[in-house]
Amino acid sequence: MNFEPEEIEIKNLNHLGIIAGIIDEIGIVEKVNELIGTDSREIINCGEVVKAIILNGMGFVSQPLYLFSNFFQDKAVEHLLGKGVKAEDLNDDKLGRVMDKLYKYGLNKLFLIIGLEVIKKYQISTKYSHLDSTSFHLHGQYNNRENKDTKEIEVNRENPIVITKGYSRDHRPDLKQCLLDLIVSSDGDIPIFMRGGSGNESDKAIFGKILVEYSKQVDFESIMIADSALYTAKNLVLIKSTKWISRVPLSIKKAKNLVKSVKKDSPKDSGSEGYKYCEQKMIYGGIEQRWILIESEERKKSDLEKIIEKKAKEAEKAEKEINTIITKEFEQISLLTEKISKIKSKLKYHQIVETEIVSKVTRKGKEIHTIVCRLIENSELISELENQAGRFILATNILSETELPASEILIAYKKQQSCERGFGFLKDPLFFADSLFLKNPERIETMMMLMGLSLLVYTIGQRELRNNLQLQKSSVKNQLNKLTERPTLRWIFQCFQGIHCFKIEGVKRISNLHDERRRILNFMPIACQQYYLSA
Repeated sequence: MNFEPEEIEIKNLNHLGIIAGIIDEIGIVEKVNELIGTDSREIINCGEVVKAIILNGMGFVSQPLYLFSNFFQDKAVEHLLGKGVKAEDLNDDKLGRVMDKLYKYGLNKLFLIIGLEVIKKYQISTKYSHLDSTSFHLHGQYNNRENKDTKEIEVNRENPIVITKGYSRDHRPDLKQCLLDLIVSSDGDIPIFMRGGSGNESDKAIFGKILVEYSKQVDFESIMIADSALYTAKNLVLIKSTKWISRVPLSIKKAKNLVKSVKKDSPKDSGSEGYKYCEQKMIYGGIEQRWILIESEERKKSDLEKIIEKKAKEAEKAEKEINTIITKEFEQISLLTEKISKIKSKLKYHQIVETEIVSKVTRKGKEIHTIVCRLIENSELISELENQAGRFILATNILSETELPASEILIAYKKQQSCERGFGFLKDPLFFADSLFLKNPERIETMMMLMGLSLLVYTIGQRELRNNLQLQKSSVKNQLNKLTERPTLRWIFQCFQGIHCFKIEGVKRISNLHDERRRILNFMPIACQQYYLSA
């Protein structure tokens, strides 16, 4: 049978049906429309635009948002977003208007409402939550409303974030930036709270305030985990009503002394392979707490190797400098001693000993001086460094060992990578990019919230997939063609490349949905299956 070209329409679907299904399962479109409102005159409403942005963000093209409508030109837009919706409806003007509405409503509030509903719907454990931040660098000029001093930072502010230079996690101190603060659950790395921050904000200045504000807005108790930026006397007083675990900076004198003073054979087995610990009660910032001194076997090995390397480098350099001096004759003793003193001042792992100045008179009657000395290792310091190698301190204000054993504190803190995985997702150029491209602070902050929603969709989809595989005692093949119960959702996306949605004489069909893809869909939410099986 022959068809005219206009009777056949072929559009790409690929993995976008999985993303759309997860968005539908969570109910993001409905919740956004409920909070922001809809207009019956609109072809596409706010919730559907948010859905489209998430699809664009996870579309595997690393395409800037100003090419938003271009992304959808070859996609099954109507199939993914609703009857009558076309690519040209997703234009820059529509995108801008929706982003402005989201900003006006309140980005933190909107994200938290959706996050809390997800927590309840999917019964996500909130026993432990992790707080961390990252930076996104930006190119170009930005018209900040005010270049305010961020020493007194407020979590809920009326003005937009300030795009400016600050400490760069991306190692781009030459560029302006903004920050993203994120709280995620240990259970599946699910983001619950996000906040855009000015480029020059300090984690130490804001982390305590974030946890206070967060605790006011949630109806459950969670043990909050953060890195050493949280651990300041001021923050500990702020969060005294919150249960927390944090790393103690070794710049604190008490911490430094503890790491040095605990003898080599004092730490005991932690129950986690490769880790030992010992515990002390401590008061810091007026807050009673437990300090857990952890000794990591792997880190100890690495630290010891670094000590050996640094010793060798220092010895080689010092020997060269000493040899230059002992082979010379000096007319002034002060100049000779000054040069030796200069070498001594730079030594950490070594000492100069058996120093002796030899003086003699030349035939011409001039007095000259030479020096004899020997370079040895600073054995006392090296022994001290070797003793403290591989050690760090975790602290908690949960004083009962029964409520929270030391071994569990270590396990919980190691999951701080939950935030890092989220930041890695957001900065992956296959999804979003680590350099934002919008032209005003309000839009940039809104974009970060939308990126956070994309992370929410991704982590919920991956958690559901893994849970279903576990429940059904099944597995799928990974990139190495080996069976796994814990595939990444990103890999599943790759498995669904090459799927098309096509119409012939008005009848919709899905192509290239072979048996393995159908089998994978069985482990995905029903809403995902409907985009592929009910065409």
